[in-house]
Amino acid sequence: MTLNNPFETLLQINEEINSTHEISVLLDRIMDSAMRVLQAERGFILLKKKQKDKEYSVVTARNLSDESIISIKEHSSSVVNKVLENQMPLVSVDAQQDDRFSGAESIVIQQIHSVICTPLIYQEEMMGAIYMDRRISKEKFNEQSLEFLKTFSTQAAIAIQNARLFNLLRDENKKLKEQISLSEKFADIIGKSEPMHRIFELVHTVAATNATVLLEGESGTGKELIARAIHANSPKKDKPFIPIFCGSLSENLLESELFGHKKGSFTGASEDKPGLFEEAHGGTVFLDEITEIGQNVQTKLLRIIQEGEFKRVGETHLRKVDVRFVSATNKDLEEEVKAGRFREDLFYRLNVIKIKMPPLRKRTGDIIFLAEHFLKLFSQKNKKTFSGFSKDAIKYLQEYNWPGNVRELENTIERAVILCNTPEITPDVFQLRKAESSMPLGKTLKDINKFAILKTIEMTGGNRTNAAKILGVSRRWLQYQLKEWGMVDEN
Repeated sequence: MTLNNPFETLLQINEEINSTHEISVLLDRIMDSAMRVLQAERGFILLKKKQKDKEYSVVTARNLSDESIISIKEHSSSVVNKVLENQMPLVSVDAQQDDRFSGAESIVIQQIHSVICTPLIYQEEMMGAIYMDRRISKEKFNEQSLEFLKTFSTQAAIAIQNARLFNLLRDENKKLKEQISLSEKFADIIGKSEPMHRIFELVHTVAATNATVLLEGESGTGKELIARAIHANSPKKDKPFIPIFCGSLSENLLESELFGHKKGSFTGASEDKPGLFEEAHGGTVFLDEITEIGQNVQTKLLRIIQEGEFKRVGETHLRKVDVRFVSATNKDLEEEVKAGRFREDLFYRLNVIKIKMPPLRKRTGDIIFLAEHFLKLFSQKNKKTFSGFSKDAIKYLQEYNWPGNVRELENTIERAVILCNTPEITPDVFQLRKAESSMPLGKTLKDINKFAILKTIEMTGGNRTNAAKILGVSRRWLQYQLKEWGMVDEN
């Protein structure tokens, strides 16, 4: 074949294939451009999915069945395998008579007369290959065809790599925007750590539904903030959010507060009174410390969750209400069920979606971030100015175990702001109990070693790879040590 102006042709093709970053569209354009210019009858492109992959797969093909492609690329003596192995382009003017392919059955069986194939190489890395052939046409591929395809393949490899990088950056940018979006949506919840980001993602997904949510976690971990975030990002956000602390009232008073009562139904019931469920109609009810509810109220609560129906105390007729339930507990609700203190059927109704709130000691990356937030908040409230925390104060805050979690940290910083009279906050104003992570005394070296290892794992939030790095040992050694103590799991 003869190209009238190969440079102009390459320029036109380059503009065409680089006008898209969609990989599938790009590959189709590369294939079609190569076949059009070289007047090929059939062809396909092979690529590695990842740079370190050893296998090549067909990403686009023209006028070839899957069986034909397998036949062409499978045999060790095939055109494609020679190109992939030697990373050199190849052309055969008359493939039927070419000694290089004397063992290639596909050449004979598929009656291939002329064939051309070039590698796709980017910065000395083998990406794949472009293969084309002719069976009917009497015109043969020649050296000019090969020179054109070599230059074209270089352009194509660059275009493919650029498209991959573009898609990678686009995906990373999308993920970053989602993270920023989540942070904006949950601005009242302070946290940048990975455990909190997972909580944000789950809340974002759950909020749009009407599913009941169970929040588990230690006291002070921010369960009510999460409940409010679920409501604020839900379709019910314009309706009431009613928080109810279930442990502050006797069972009878709690029942009256939740369901309301009829006048005269008990001593002191001087008038009809709607309950909190009625006040929350269309909105969200947050039942904090749900395990404190007695068996009688549990039974009535189950009915309102299942059927949306209830009776006021002293009434005989049913009322309807539409509310979403979010509940919270600092206990293990499954253990409460096993102990017979909590109804199993109610547990399953409340536990449609469970969100486990991480304690502050397992999100250590948020401690200083939170402390700085509280410092700014309470400094403004008390009309005081500080330059920040001293290095010793930061170290103290990071090493303390925070049994009271975020609530304890908040109280600590508020107290420090009130008591501190120096330009920066120093640890002497924290008034915290001695950190629980202190090394035990009067123990064997073996016990002290175990204590240090377990505390380090706890400090890293259960990340054993990071714990091994801090301890200066291999992860395998750490796993072996834990196995000896019967503590190995899937982590």
